[in-house]
Amino acid sequence: MKLVIDHIVVAAPDLDSGARHVASLLGVEPARGGAHPRMGTHNRVLGMAGGMYLDVIAIDPDAAAPERPRWFGLDEPAMRERLRGGPFLAHWAARVALPDDLSAWQARHPERIAPAIPMTRGELRWRLTVPDDGSLPAWREAGQSAGDGLLPTLIQWDVPAHPGISLPDSGLTLLRLSGSHPRAALLRQGLDWLGADGLIDIEQADGPPRLSASVATASGARTLA
Repeated sequence: MKLVIDHIVVAAPDLDSGARHVASLLGVEPARGGAHPRMGTHNRVLGMAGGMYLDVIAIDPDAAAPERPRWFGLDEPAMRERLRGGPFLAHWAARVALPDDLSAWQARHPERIAPAIPMTRGELRWRLTVPDDGSLPAWREAGQSAGDGLLPTLIQWDVPAHPGISLPDSGLTLLRLSGSHPRAALLRQGLDWLGADGLIDIEQADGPPRLSASVATASGARTLA
């Protein structure tokens, strides 16, 4: 499969704090996005160079509780605990480019790729891989697993004008996506299998997994983590 970075995900306790966090670091405030009724979340978005964008996501306090666990691990106690400390760069998504088909790929490898569920927001339509329990994707081998936001969610847009194209230019450019993980070798194995190994740099490090993005701004390079 041909994969490119589609967007990076900032998880936030609420959208206002998430937008302020991004604006304080990058100098540009994300614009209003919309709601995801199926997941009980909403977002704000910010276009970046190269067909990418930044997505600030939070649980929507006005939405009905979804019938399934929310995506990106937002219902998990560890995520809720970390969000008490404020917004952070939690995850990223890799786009499957046409003519490849994400749903067909997932159907061939259900043990490796989570179900590709259809989503809508306004006129946007896309498919995105989300484990049934709502957790972040993970690569599993020999009783071990590695993911923790560093293994990408896969996405395929079913409209030509996806946000990476349609959002206004913010003047921001993603320079480097990187992370550290105590099981870096296992994580690299999963990235290599997906064809995403060239999209993110992974280092071996003890302690909690971490994701960071170096972004070129009007004031120079800034790190979002």
